[in-house]
Parts: sequence; C-alpha cells; structure tokens
Amino acid sequence: MWFFLFIFALAVLLGLHFRWRAKYRAQQELRAAEIEDLRQRQQQTSVDAQAQQKILFDSMLEGLLLLDRGKKIYLANRAFKNLFGLKTELRGKTVVEALRLHELDELLQRVESAKQVLDYEIKLPGLGERWLQVNAAAITNSAGEREGTILVFHDLTRLKQLERQREEFVANVSHELRTPLSLIKGYVETLLDGARNNPEVAERFLKTIERNANRLDLLIQDLLTISALESGRMNLDLQPVNLRSLAEKVFNDLHSKAEGKGTKLVCEIPDLTANGDAHRLDQVLANLVDNAIKYGRANGLVAVGGKKLADGKLEVSVRDDGPGIPAEALDRVFERFYRVDKARSRDQGGTGLGLSIVKHIVQAHGGEVRAESEPGHGATFFFTLPEFQATLRDLV
Repeated sequence: MWFFLFIFALAVLLGLHFRWRAKYRAQQELRAAEIEDLRQRQQQTSVDAQAQQKILFDSMLEGLLLLDRGKKIYLANRAFKNLFGLKTELRGKTVVEALRLHELDELLQRVESAKQVLDYEIKLPGLGERWLQVNAAAITNSAGEREGTILVFHDLTRLKQLERQREEFVANVSHELRTPLSLIKGYVETLLDGARNNPEVAERFLKTIERNANRLDLLIQDLLTISALESGRMNLDLQPVNLRSLAEKVFNDLHSKAEGKGTKLVCEIPDLTANGDAHRLDQVLANLVDNAIKYGRANGLVAVGGKKLADGKLEVSVRDDGPGIPAEALDRVFERFYRVDKARSRDQGGTGLGLSIVKHIVQAHGGEVRAESEPGHGATFFFTLPEFQATLRDLV
C-alpha cells in the first residue's frame, strides 16, 4: 500500500511540476511578447519623432544644416537643398564635398574658436546673383564637449536686389532733378546779373525756366503716381470701358502732336469692352501712343489694335514704324528710369517713368505688358485687360 501511495504522491508532484513549468513558460512568453511590443512601440515612437522632426525641419523657410562632431552632414532640410539646387543625398559628406564652397569651410573654422558666428554673408557662384546670410553655432553636451554644428541660412537675394534698386532709384532721381534745377538756377542767376534788362533775352530765358519747371513738375507727378501704384494705395474705379472710344479720345488729345510730325494715327480696335478704370487706362494708352509718336519716324504711322484672347482677356497693341528697340533692351524698357537712348529721351522731354507707370497700372488691373521689336522695323507694345462681363443687374 505504501508503494501505491508513493507512486500517487510522485505523480501528483510531477503533475504540479509540469503545470508550474507550463505556467512559467507562458509567463515568460507573455513577458517576452510584452518586451517585444514595448521595443516595437519605442522604435515606432522613435520613427514618428524622426518623421515629425523632418517635417518640422522641411517646413522651415530657412535652410538648416546639422553637422556631426566630424564636420560631416547629419541633416539638411528641404529649404537648404533648394537654396543650393541640390537633389542628391548629403548625409555623411563634408560641406566642401557637398557644396564646393570654401567660404563655408572658413566659417566652420571660425566657429571652432568663436563657438558662434552671426550674420556671415556669402555670394553663391554660378547661380546668378544669390546672396545668403549664415548664422552658425557649435552644439555642445552638458560636459561642454563638442557634439556638432548647426548652420541656419537666410536668402538675402531679394533684400540685396531691393537695396540696389533703392540706390539706383535715388541716383536716377538725383540725376533727373539735377539737370533742370541746374538750368533753372543758371538762367535765374544770369537774369539777376542783368539779362533781365534785355527783353528779348529775358523772354527766351524765362521760357527755358518755364520748360524745365514743367519738366520738374511732371517728374514729381510721375514719382507720386508710381509710388502710389507700387504701395497699393491707389484704388481703381472699375467700370465698363469701350476700348475703341478710349483710343479715339487719346487720338483726339494727341492730334496736334501727331500732326506736327506728320504721323498718321490709325485705330484698328473692334468693339471691345474692358473692365477697368477709365482714367488710368487713358493714362496707359496715352503714354504708349505718345511714345510711338515721339520715337516713330516722321510722316509715319501709329496703329492701335485690339483683340480677344483665348483665355477671355482682351489684348491691346500700339505699333509704330520707328527704329525699333534692341533685343537686349526689350525686357528692361518697363523699368523705372531705363532709357534705350538716354540723350534722345531727355531731348523729347520724358521722365523715364512712363512705361513703368504703364506696367503697374496694367498689373493693378490683373493684366500683363510686353514689347516686341525688330531693329529698323518699329516696335509694338502689348497689354492685356479683363473683359467686362455684364451681369443681370447691369442689364436691368
């Protein structure tokens, strides 16, 4: 009997042992699964964090470059690649290898000693006029040991262009003002010195003073107009404008000038109605026709045409038969104070702002301007305008 009790007890113990082992194995498997799940979640969290970091860096307008302690690229955001026109993978390369820009290598050497360099300007070669401002700083750990370098790039190109335009504008305005002011001053001094006692000389001098005073007044008016247009402070009184009637009005205003040069004015505009400011469009067309008369040949022809384009806009053209415009000047004729023939333009009494005003008025209407010319065969200026669309309210 004791033998059977021993066998029974042994069987019970073995059963408990195997049951404990199965339970232990299940717990171990559960723990391993939990550890693996935790590891995968941590890995996914790390991947998500890296993805969010990349999205954050790529959303920055400034170019961002991170270098490791070996001065090799660890991260470069989208804005940085766009600034330098790069499409290849940069990670692991040095700055010189990736960009071949030794100015940045010099900047990194300065960061080594100064720890931080601000407002460092560089001009990119081979990409036209491209200026960048770089701020760089060393990255250190809590022990003060160097871990890497961060560089932030700001595109200064637009700012540099605006600075240059401002300088050119001031220089041009000063030059345009100096000539008539010098003439006025000179003639006034001559009159005060005794020329006023000679009626014939005095009258001639006074007419010259009047002419230059008018030129100054015209220049100031044009400067005020272009300033208002560029700042967006000029409101347009939009209404239906019949372009053929507008051209006929301009022809009537400039009839005496055209007749004095023997120029024939021809209106080839069909019945087209634009949505625009009648006063400003009169200014545009009058400026273009006036220029065509000035620079067209004597006893020549100035024609104003118009048509409806496929995109629904209206296009107006002003054509002359003068000497034309050189190809290199076609893209610049709408710039402020730009003159194809400086001496001739001043003799004609222009301010150098007329075509710039034309461009800004047309752009304010949502249109575009351009010029076409073949030297020796005249020039044609084009501008587009939105077509007037009558609504039910207008019809009533």
